Amino acid sequence: MKQVNALGRRKSAVARVYITPGKGNITVNGRDLNEYFTLDALRYIANQPFEVTATQGQFDVKANIDGGGVKGQAEALRLGIARALCEVDKEAYRSTLKSAGFLTRDSREVERKKPGQPGARRRFQFSKR
Repeated sequence: MKQVNALGRRKSAVARVYITPGKGNITVNGRDLNEYFTLDALRYIANQPFEVTATQGQFDVKANIDGGGVKGQAEALRLGIARALCEVDKEAYRSTLKSAGFLTRDSREVERKKPGQPGARRRFQFSKR
Protein backbone atom coordinates (compact mmCIF):
# COMPACT_ATOMS: atom_id res chain seq x y z
CA MET A 1 0.00 0.00 0.00
CA LYS A 2 1.23 3.45 -0.84
CA GLN A 3 0.43 6.77 0.78
CA VAL A 4 -3.27 7.65 1.06
CA ASN A 5 -4.44 11.22 1.59
CA ALA A 6 -7.76 12.69 2.74
CA LEU A 7 -9.25 15.98 3.84
CA GLY A 8 -11.08 16.70 7.08
CA ARG A 9 -12.92 19.88 8.02
CA ARG A 10 -14.64 21.19 11.16
CA LYS A 11 -15.76 24.79 11.75
CA SER A 12 -12.94 26.78 10.13
CA ALA A 13 -10.24 24.12 10.66
CA VAL A 14 -8.92 22.14 7.68
CA ALA A 15 -6.78 19.01 8.10
CA ARG A 16 -4.89 17.44 5.20
CA VAL A 17 -4.07 13.89 6.30
CA TYR A 18 -1.54 11.47 4.76
CA ILE A 19 -1.58 7.82 5.94
CA THR A 20 1.15 5.24 5.30
CA PRO A 21 1.69 1.79 6.83
CA GLY A 22 3.92 2.10 9.87
CA LYS A 23 4.23 1.94 13.63
CA GLY A 24 1.49 4.36 14.69
CA ASN A 25 3.38 7.66 14.72
CA ILE A 26 1.14 10.71 14.32
CA THR A 27 2.78 13.97 13.25
CA VAL A 28 0.79 17.22 13.13
CA ASN A 29 2.40 20.28 11.50
CA GLY A 30 5.84 18.73 11.98
CA ARG A 31 5.30 18.06 15.71
CA ASP A 32 4.31 14.91 17.59
CA LEU A 33 0.60 14.48 18.42
CA ASN A 34 1.27 14.59 22.19
CA GLU A 35 3.19 17.83 21.76
CA TYR A 36 0.63 19.47 19.45
CA PHE A 37 -2.53 18.51 21.39
CA THR A 38 -1.63 18.89 25.06
CA LEU A 39 -5.05 17.86 26.41
CA ASP A 40 -5.85 14.14 26.74
CA ALA A 41 -9.38 14.69 25.42
CA LEU A 42 -8.09 16.14 22.14
CA ARG A 43 -5.62 13.26 21.67
CA TYR A 44 -8.47 10.84 22.36
CA ILE A 45 -10.62 12.53 19.67
CA ALA A 46 -7.78 12.29 17.14
CA ASN A 47 -7.20 8.57 17.87
CA GLN A 48 -10.87 7.50 17.83
CA PRO A 49 -10.92 6.14 14.24
CA PHE A 50 -8.00 3.82 15.05
CA GLU A 51 -9.67 2.60 18.27
CA VAL A 52 -12.99 1.87 16.56
CA THR A 53 -11.37 -0.05 13.69
CA ALA A 54 -8.76 -1.75 15.94
CA THR A 55 -5.87 -0.48 13.80
CA GLN A 56 -3.77 1.20 16.51
CA GLY A 57 -0.08 1.10 15.67
CA GLN A 58 -0.60 -0.02 12.07
CA PHE A 59 -0.48 3.34 10.26
CA ASP A 60 1.72 6.42 10.39
CA VAL A 61 -0.16 9.71 10.05
CA LYS A 62 1.24 13.01 8.82
CA ALA A 63 -1.18 15.93 8.95
CA ASN A 64 -1.15 19.61 8.09
CA ILE A 65 -3.82 21.59 9.95
CA ASP A 66 -4.85 25.19 9.31
CA GLY A 67 -7.37 27.50 10.97
CA GLY A 68 -9.81 27.14 13.81
CA GLY A 69 -9.22 26.35 17.45
CA VAL A 70 -7.74 23.26 19.03
CA LYS A 71 -11.07 21.40 19.38
CA GLY A 72 -12.03 22.06 15.75
CA GLN A 73 -8.57 21.00 14.62
CA ALA A 74 -8.79 17.73 16.56
CA GLU A 75 -12.20 16.94 15.06
CA ALA A 76 -10.99 17.86 11.56
CA LEU A 77 -8.06 15.48 12.08
CA ARG A 78 -10.48 12.74 13.18
CA LEU A 79 -12.57 13.15 10.01
CA GLY A 80 -9.46 13.15 7.82
CA ILE A 81 -8.09 9.98 9.42
CA ALA A 82 -11.48 8.26 9.11
CA ARG A 83 -11.76 9.16 5.42
CA ALA A 84 -8.20 7.98 4.76
CA LEU A 85 -8.89 4.65 6.51
CA CYS A 86 -11.95 4.23 4.27
CA GLU A 87 -9.77 4.65 1.19
CA VAL A 88 -7.34 2.04 2.53
CA ASP A 89 -9.99 -0.70 2.88
CA LYS A 90 -13.65 0.18 2.24
CA GLU A 91 -15.18 -3.21 3.15
CA ALA A 92 -13.36 -3.55 6.46
CA TYR A 93 -13.59 -0.06 7.94
CA ARG A 94 -16.43 1.89 6.32
CA SER A 95 -19.36 0.33 8.19
CA THR A 96 -17.74 0.66 11.63
CA LEU A 97 -16.61 4.24 11.02
CA LYS A 98 -20.02 5.21 9.62
CA SER A 99 -21.91 3.71 12.58
CA ALA A 100 -19.60 5.59 14.96
CA GLY A 101 -20.39 8.82 13.07
CA PHE A 102 -16.81 9.61 12.05
CA LEU A 103 -17.50 9.93 8.31
CA THR A 104 -20.08 12.71 8.70
CA ARG A 105 -18.85 16.27 8.19
CA ASP A 106 -20.18 18.45 11.02
CA SER A 107 -21.22 21.49 8.96
CA ARG A 108 -22.14 23.81 11.84
CA GLU A 109 -20.41 27.17 11.47
CA VAL A 110 -20.52 30.34 13.56
CA GLU A 111 -23.29 32.65 12.37
CA ARG A 112 -22.09 36.12 11.42
CA LYS A 113 -22.76 39.18 13.54
CA LYS A 114 -25.45 41.43 12.05
CA PRO A 115 -25.14 45.22 11.88
CA GLY A 116 -26.94 47.24 14.53
CA GLN A 117 -27.00 44.50 17.13
CA PRO A 118 -24.49 43.08 19.61
CA GLY A 119 -24.35 39.51 18.25
CA ALA A 120 -25.76 37.20 15.60
CA ARG A 121 -29.19 36.82 17.23
CA ARG A 122 -28.98 39.02 20.31
CA ARG A 123 -30.67 42.42 20.17
CA PHE A 124 -30.09 45.52 22.25
CA GLN A 125 -32.64 45.96 25.03
CA PHE A 126 -35.90 47.43 23.75
CA SER A 127 -37.22 50.50 25.53
CA LYS A 128 -40.82 51.49 24.84
CA ARG A 129 -40.40 54.94 26.38
